[in-house]
Amino acid sequence: MAIRSFVDQLGRSVEFNFPPKRIISLVPSQTELLFYMGLSDSLVGITKFCIHPAEKVKKITKIGGTKTVRFDLIDQLQPDLIIGNKEENEQSVITELAEKYPVWMSDICRFDDALRMIQDLGEITNRAAQAADLATKITVAFQNIDHRMDRRVLYLIWKSPWMAAGKNTFIDSILSKAGWQNAVLFERYPALTDAQIESINPEIVFLSSEPFPFAEKHIEELKLLLPQAKIVLVDGEMFSWYGNRMLLAPAYFNSLAL
Repeated sequence: MAIRSFVDQLGRSVEFNFPPKRIISLVPSQTELLFYMGLSDSLVGITKFCIHPAEKVKKITKIGGTKTVRFDLIDQLQPDLIIGNKEENEQSVITELAEKYPVWMSDICRFDDALRMIQDLGEITNRAAQAADLATKITVAFQNIDHRMDRRVLYLIWKSPWMAAGKNTFIDSILSKAGWQNAVLFERYPALTDAQIESINPEIVFLSSEPFPFAEKHIEELKLLLPQAKIVLVDGEMFSWYGNRMLLAPAYFNSLAL
């Protein structure tokens, strides 16, 4: 192995022994991607929220969550590379980890950012061919989404208060790529009042399965605010997980009865 330097999606130069043999992933969707690219033997630590692939993640040491980690466990694992994400991980945690270990960060707000992350992770883990093939397959899959006529969608991620996915988010980019129009014009993840939701008046409301566990009772609650809207419980992973799960998303979008 030789020390090599790579630039991450935050523009930081990260040096480590290449290819890395002891990887910790702090991001569920990127963990799944690493498994997809055949790096099971190199993954030594993941978060408790890394749930795919189920039969493989249960064998890997859990180092905490995406926001808080067990620094003592990470020290025991002695990683030669840690992989994180700007939005999902706390900056203070990343800063502390980077004082001891090489930390490569992704920053994903758009569809193209996700494709670049896939190819970059392929490069830094010696899986460039697999990553390039996956990026191509995802691109082709998204070209086969049924025409959606640009219907206005409110995508909710939280309750009490209501919170939505707004502009400058990966979810917004995926909605657009799938042919919907995000009805929320605020940036990032705004909290919304009942009055604001009524004013937005979307044609469709998606209630995401994560991070809040929306259920049928929430559909009934929203029907009082938006009697004309189609309100649907959706699989949040299909809209917010960047990585190989994006391969499954177009078929899922086509299956939604709207």
